[in-house]
Amino acid sequence: MPTLSEDLRFRKVVHQVTDERLWSRLDDDRLTLYVGFDPSNASLHIGSLLQLATLRRFQLAGHRPIALCGGGTGMIGDPGGKTDERPLLSAEQLAAHLEGIRPQLARFIDLADGLVLDNSAWLSALGVIDFLRDVGKHFTVNQMVAKEAVRSRFERPDQGISYTEFSYMLLQAYDFLRLHEDYGCELQVGGSDQWGNITMGVELIRKLSGKTAHGMTTPLVLKPDGTKFGKTASAAVWLDPALTSPFHFYQYLMKTEDAVVGTYLRYFTFLEHDEVGALDEETAARPQRRAAQRALAHEVTVLVHGEAEAQQAERASRALFGEEIAALDERTLLDVVGEAPSSGVARSALLSGELGLVDALTSSGLVASRGEARRAIAQGGAYVNNRRVDDPDRLLGPGDLLHDRYLVLRRGRREYHLLVVE
Repeated sequence: MPTLSEDLRFRKVVHQVTDERLWSRLDDDRLTLYVGFDPSNASLHIGSLLQLATLRRFQLAGHRPIALCGGGTGMIGDPGGKTDERPLLSAEQLAAHLEGIRPQLARFIDLADGLVLDNSAWLSALGVIDFLRDVGKHFTVNQMVAKEAVRSRFERPDQGISYTEFSYMLLQAYDFLRLHEDYGCELQVGGSDQWGNITMGVELIRKLSGKTAHGMTTPLVLKPDGTKFGKTASAAVWLDPALTSPFHFYQYLMKTEDAVVGTYLRYFTFLEHDEVGALDEETAARPQRRAAQRALAHEVTVLVHGEAEAQQAERASRALFGEEIAALDERTLLDVVGEAPSSGVARSALLSGELGLVDALTSSGLVASRGEARRAIAQGGAYVNNRRVDDPDRLLGPGDLLHDRYLVLRRGRREYHLLVVE
């Protein structure tokens, strides 16, 4: 059984540490650590997985994790990784966001020992004069301007940075100090873009208490094209199933490219080292089987949504090309074909036997003409609810409907159209 330090090194989840002596501390003694989570949305997204998995890894190794929700700092906004000023959220918006995030954190942290806290508990009561005297005097503006998150904004005079966001790093440093004083927290973990903020907290603890605290950052998680993991063209892949269904969550992971799937298995799953190594070998030798992607999608979907939802997502994934589509519940069916074009059909047309498959394929746009529809059927390339149809004179009727309302047409391997009875 590997030690925590051995496991972290194998998984390559450590980018920087403030003190190399931290490595031995991880294995020799129990410590309390924290990770901060930004409540700028009502749900965390898949880009938070590395921090969530890291907290869980530490707890499984015997350490005490704290997930710190930024109910106070969320009123300010972290300039890190942003080129523009963040819009300010109201107290009501933040409260609603925190309500959505807390149960997601609790899926990764055992609250019998770990904690989920909100920094508004101390920041909201903090007097500005006391803060400036007790915290602000320990840092120079020169230090703060040198931090990457601030310097990058200074280099864009059209944008700049407000004093509000400029003060964020002092508030985060104060968070670390309070957690150190109140809970004995010795370690802050964050993404590599948090390095400047983390070191400020380590320094503040040293100056005010004379004690040693530690910082650790994780790598920036990127896709092969250099874009951030977890982002689609339109929006984030959310952990809230109401925003991103378990099926689409699973499918997102199934589409992971071979070049990074081994990295993601290390970052986000708790598979044993030899299992990960075997999947690396399988990807290199037989990439078409996508064994690593299936393992990644299953393991992470279980972590976020539970075993039952993961199994349902797998069934839905198989049903995308099989007759199992008829057995899916309505919500999952719409997840499976939700991105396909759709059109309406009158129930009377089905009841009267007026709607033939050739006409349906043509009107749906899956084929350009009735002649092309007949050729597709003759060549075995036309499907109704994923069942191949060989008869060009086939009529569509009520018996073809799924949930008494839907009918799935398919041409070839991946061209779908959803008929909806009106």
